Amino acid sequence: MSTVPGPGPGAGPGGAAHRGPTVRRLILGTQLRRLRERADITCAEAGYAVRGSASKISRLETGRVSFKERDVADLLTLYGVADPDEREQFLQLARRSREPDWWHRFNDLMPKWFEDYLGLEETATRIQAFELQYVPGLLQTEQYARAIAIGLRPETATGDVEGHIALRTRRQQILFGARAPRLWAIIDESVLHRPIGGRETMLGQIERLLDLTALGNISLQVVPYHRSGYSAESAFSLLRFAEAELPDIVYVQHLTGAIYLERLDDVEVYSRSFDRLAVDAETPHNSRQMLAKLRNEL
Repeated sequence: MSTVPGPGPGAGPGGAAHRGPTVRRLILGTQLRRLRERADITCAEAGYAVRGSASKISRLETGRVSFKERDVADLLTLYGVADPDEREQFLQLARRSREPDWWHRFNDLMPKWFEDYLGLEETATRIQAFELQYVPGLLQTEQYARAIAIGLRPETATGDVEGHIALRTRRQQILFGARAPRLWAIIDESVLHRPIGGRETMLGQIERLLDLTALGNISLQVVPYHRSGYSAESAFSLLRFAEAELPDIVYVQHLTGAIYLERLDDVEVYSRSFDRLAVDAETPHNSRQMLAKLRNEL
């Protein structure tokens, strides 16, 4: 039988893992944008004040790049923020947004765009994920993840693969502890019948799904064959946050990168798609029955 780990580093109270550099950049950028708009200053004017351009301000305000403390100080002056205590709060947030997070040691194993996702994933209070091809990464066993990694990159079937497995295992710690997010995953039925790694690997993965879906914060629904292919054409994740400064974000990964969608119109399209998938899918209870039946067959 598979086992469910207990709380890991960063899962306890205090929120350090839930307010990492990525989220600090997003919060700081949002606050600076509000100050700029309140002062009726354009991106171009703000860019000039920090020896940059309008596009630089846009990247700062959307949290896509790190903040230099000098730039933040100059922007605060431009926006009329003179109170020393208020300025220090902004500057401290800028300093902390540059601190390395736990995945820093895995930087050589993953692209930059995925680092941003890890920061968002750790902060989200609700993660809604739809998968057509594989079991969602947060729910994979090591053996299942290893089989995928070797199958996709047979030329790196040694140290790099083990590094990727270690990264994925560390990611999964967010599911446990007092501040664990609510994970709502929907998968196509074909995922359960795709023989990734062979019979033993799939059996372990099914058992893992049964263990995890017994937890109160994790739900899994399976879209049966006869209803699949209608509500979504590709996998995606929808991240929602408790912080008022953070918008809902849709994450869509492709072979060479990923896109992040924040516009309300875009998010609404994916939100409606997920709702339709939830209606098409078996209920969480019936989905667990499907898993139990498949485990017995294996």
